[in-house]
Amino acid sequence: MTLPRQPAAVIFDMDGLLFDSERLYAESIQTAAREVGCAMSHDVFLQLVGRSHEVNHRFLLDHYGTDYPLQALIATWGRHFRTLAGAGLPLKPGAAELLDLLDELGLPRAIATSSTHANVQQNLAALGLADRFHDVVARGDYASGKPAPDPFLKAAERLRVAPALCLALEDSHNGVRSASSAGMMTIMVPDLIAPTEEIHGLCTLVVDDLHAVCRLVEQRR
Repeated sequence: MTLPRQPAAVIFDMDGLLFDSERLYAESIQTAAREVGCAMSHDVFLQLVGRSHEVNHRFLLDHYGTDYPLQALIATWGRHFRTLAGAGLPLKPGAAELLDLLDELGLPRAIATSSTHANVQQNLAALGLADRFHDVVARGDYASGKPAPDPFLKAAERLRVAPALCLALEDSHNGVRSASSAGMMTIMVPDLIAPTEEIHGLCTLVVDDLHAVCRLVEQRR
């Protein structure tokens, strides 16, 4: 396995790619749904992964009905997630090594996420990573969220690197669709969701973890 060209920048998703957070989101939404007394299945949760909050809110109301207690669920979900993540989110395997390699190579990097800037900075600060990224593109920075290309295109613009020379790292289907439609080399590192035939077709490569991404980047030195 090799990359088609040497990347000039790397753009990371956050949840499920950089941080091992999606499992905590899955656990906390089930706890919140039980507390609120509303329906929520794991399959429905998986359809929320990698999409904008606005899209997910519409999806839940379409799926469960307009009387679904959406706002109560969101508030309770957030409270339970913050409890689980209170000690800081664990980094995904290979994340620290990849950031060290990018420092060594002098490659700029950014985060492109559907989360808020406040959440990103809190997560980065908890592990001393606030200065390891050259930019953060978060909710409010783009017109349309993933699976639209806007978050990745905005990150490339801020890094001043052509999208075709950016390596995008994603764990979700909608993130892959976003990065691929932005014209980037796209690697999927699956977390909770396995790649489908469609996603394989959109990806440059699918790898097991960020250690594998390190090896691929080193091959193009």
